[in-house]
Amino acid sequence: MLSFFVNAHPRAILVHIDFYRQDVPDFDELRELAKTAGVEVVDYLRFQRDHIDPKFFMGEGKVTELQALLAHHDAKLVLFNHDLTPTQERNLNQRLQAQIMSRTGLILEIFSQRARTHEGQLQVELAHLDYQATRLVRGWTHLERQRGGIGVRGGPGETQLEIDKRLLRQKMKQLKSQIEKVKSQRQLSRSSRQKSNTSSIALVGYTNAGKSTLFNQLTQSHVYVANQLFATLDPSLRQVIVPHYGEVVLADTVGFIRSLPHSLVEAFKATLEEVTAANLLIHVIDASNPDYPKQRQQVLEVLGEIGAGEQPILEVMNKIDQSAVHEPRIDYDEQGQPIRVWLSALQGTGMSQLQQAILERLSPKLFTGVVVLPLEDAEIRSTLYHWKAVESETVDEQGQFHLQLCVSQARLDRLLHRVNQV
Repeated sequence: MLSFFVNAHPRAILVHIDFYRQDVPDFDELRELAKTAGVEVVDYLRFQRDHIDPKFFMGEGKVTELQALLAHHDAKLVLFNHDLTPTQERNLNQRLQAQIMSRTGLILEIFSQRARTHEGQLQVELAHLDYQATRLVRGWTHLERQRGGIGVRGGPGETQLEIDKRLLRQKMKQLKSQIEKVKSQRQLSRSSRQKSNTSSIALVGYTNAGKSTLFNQLTQSHVYVANQLFATLDPSLRQVIVPHYGEVVLADTVGFIRSLPHSLVEAFKATLEEVTAANLLIHVIDASNPDYPKQRQQVLEVLGEIGAGEQPILEVMNKIDQSAVHEPRIDYDEQGQPIRVWLSALQGTGMSQLQQAILERLSPKLFTGVVVLPLEDAEIRSTLYHWKAVESETVDEQGQFHLQLCVSQARLDRLLHRVNQV
């Protein structure tokens, strides 16, 4: 897997500039990103400025101050909480004799470390090369030397820059082709689920909001969980039973983040198709984070960017064990539809409320009554038990099953060939 870092746990200086009248990513989030990437933060430079300097992004005086910090701490890496132009990166690299990394580059580094599945690695490599391609245009003057002649790849007069750009395009084309194959396989699986009338739910949310912890609670799985950004990168799919409804496929997706690089959004669109095709999105929000309204808005913006802005959403206010709200509950809108559930995925409190809200969102109409099934319909009876839809059962003298049900009306209609209600 590709990685920007040459050495493990490099020593770094963080740079954060508060520009007037501009929305800048949170400085504490930069610290968390650096920690997640395995960087040792030895100091930081934080200040205010009116505008961006076209040459160094910041003024000459701050560049000199940063140079002194690097020398004092013997650090060779500078992490900016901003995106720099290729020219600014090159100028700072030459002036400071240190590795310069923008916010986008740092997130790409984390993704390159975290991708585990073949598809995840392909997507990260594609995003990495896409980012690299923008740096080949004006980034390195040493690539502009002429190459050509006998025995040299790339015809006479072709510059090294042109060769690198051509090879980069070829590699990106190969990666896109491989991702398309994986995408086709997923579409076949999705079509199979749709034919079997299996609903799907996708967990979305800001990174570190607790999606994977909630996923484990709902599926009794053991997806990796850690208190850090992008703890899980590759999507996980499991089949779960929603009481009184039946099987659904639950998907845990990559967490979003403020100013998520566009190249990563593009690269992960194939994976995020699980989101766009889901019958319901569960938006997991860290209710203990005072910045959660901004995080919620960021997730909604990314959903709109991937074409999932109109999908039905059920909000889950997670981590109530750490917030002002301590009791699990369901919030309803004016039409009586559940729109929000308050719970603690870590402690497992509020899970019954969540299952109730999911049932009401997937199936607004419930059948509550008795269904009589003859002995030959034992398979239907077994399915209803599998759905946890049977509240009680009796058997009459003819051997017929009298089932007291609470179940989705739409799913029951699809399941039963003959319905006898008492």
